[in-house]
Amino acid sequence: EKEKDPKYWRDQAQQTLKYALRLQNLNTKVARNVIMFLGDGMGVSTVTAARILKGQLHHYPGEETRLEMDKFPYVALSKTYNTNAQVPDSAGTATAYLCGVKANEGTVGVSAATQRTQCNTTAGNEVTSILRWAKDAGKSVGIVTTTRVNHATPSAAYAHSADRDWYSDNEMPPEALSQGCKDIAYQLMHNIKDIEVIMGGGRKYMFPKNKTDVEYEMDEKSRGTRLDGLNLINIWKSFKPRHKHSHYVWNRTELLSLDPYTVDYLLGLFEPGDLQYELNRNNVTDPSLSEMVEIAIKILKKNPKGFFLLVEGGRIDHGHHEGKAKLALHETVEMDRAIGKAGILTSVEDTLTVVTADHSHVFTFGGYTPRGNSIFGLAPMVSDTDKKPFTSILYGNGPGYKVVGGERENVSMVDYAHNNYQAQSAVPLRYETHGGEDVAVFAKGPMAHLLHGVHEQNYIPHVMGYAACIGANQDHCASASSAGGPSPGPLLLLLALLPLGIL
Repeated sequence: EKEKDPKYWRDQAQQTLKYALRLQNLNTKVARNVIMFLGDGMGVSTVTAARILKGQLHHYPGEETRLEMDKFPYVALSKTYNTNAQVPDSAGTATAYLCGVKANEGTVGVSAATQRTQCNTTAGNEVTSILRWAKDAGKSVGIVTTTRVNHATPSAAYAHSADRDWYSDNEMPPEALSQGCKDIAYQLMHNIKDIEVIMGGGRKYMFPKNKTDVEYEMDEKSRGTRLDGLNLINIWKSFKPRHKHSHYVWNRTELLSLDPYTVDYLLGLFEPGDLQYELNRNNVTDPSLSEMVEIAIKILKKNPKGFFLLVEGGRIDHGHHEGKAKLALHETVEMDRAIGKAGILTSVEDTLTVVTADHSHVFTFGGYTPRGNSIFGLAPMVSDTDKKPFTSILYGNGPGYKVVGGERENVSMVDYAHNNYQAQSAVPLRYETHGGEDVAVFAKGPMAHLLHGVHEQNYIPHVMGYAACIGANQDHCASASSAGGPSPGPLLLLLALLPLGIL
């Protein structure tokens, strides 16, 4: 009823205007902490649909709901192409937004001079990430993901690999092994030995070939994969000083029993491969993303020099690839819940938080649906061509392409609200593809206003590094301490921004 009164909309707009005017007072403090949330595959249409879903889960129409990321004051767009790909993959993009350098698809932590699968093009072309910059500056660092900890997104934070699929030496070609390249799980344990927090999946890549998994004893696919016979969990433990409190956990019960304020190092591997989808999650064995983020921040924030934390909602991407929008959107809502949790545990005064995606998907919703229509529901009309109904959510391609009796499947004959329902697609593919359009970048905290327009994706870590006074660009930090001292002067700011091409 209130929406029928013009005063409701005018008052709302005036409140928004007053808030926008306050943003003219820029936060130019040094960011003691930096948190990056990466929604893998979280394109703009996914953000919008997840916003509606969040509202509908709370029994509202949904369109008017605000995600936590919607509340961030600064929004930009990121151009996601790889150096050799118009529509990118998650490895080349991760190298861009973590290392500040665009790269070829399928490669992590290396420049475009490295060709995918070609081990001998790696040496000399390694590029370092903002996680490394933060660690070198004395900050604590962490990685939290719902995928394998050696998957494309997290691996760009610590590894240098000509192929994102080299999870363990079992997945590497003999030529690459003979040329001295190391698998990504090995690099996780050896490249940066003192990462304070690592949480996600990927247990099987840490153990010798055929070692039985602690959780799935009868499942052969969950067994260890390593050909070199190494137990990387034991190696991780051996690198930790004896006077420090380090913990390896493999289930939610163990994780939640920890006192994060007494933990110095934490390695949590909760599945042999990727974590379960949020909708399928076992509340005993599998922690939620928001639970992992809360514990990670409580461990990392003990460092007076601050921290850098990478958080990936990685299975948004997987849900879309399978054509299962319900799984993908619930993953997005859970990541947004984690963003809210991080906001409670940190201060906008000294913590720069950036939320973005690596790429989009060919996911869409439309069909002139009325206000409050279930995001997983039908459009209000039938096709004027084949006279059949259709769901609001559709994919440009993917496994949802179905022909029954020579015609498009009648969706009213199936359970299109099922968790595993595969939305109809225009082109048949076993695996739905990424989309090539720009993705959103949401930012709040110190120097968040530097994310303000349409940017190349590799610009993002340069902003984060600049805000935190870490990495190469620190000329403006002469009068500021890394713990959040005085703001850089206007002239120094001007000089520092010029090389980045901002002015």
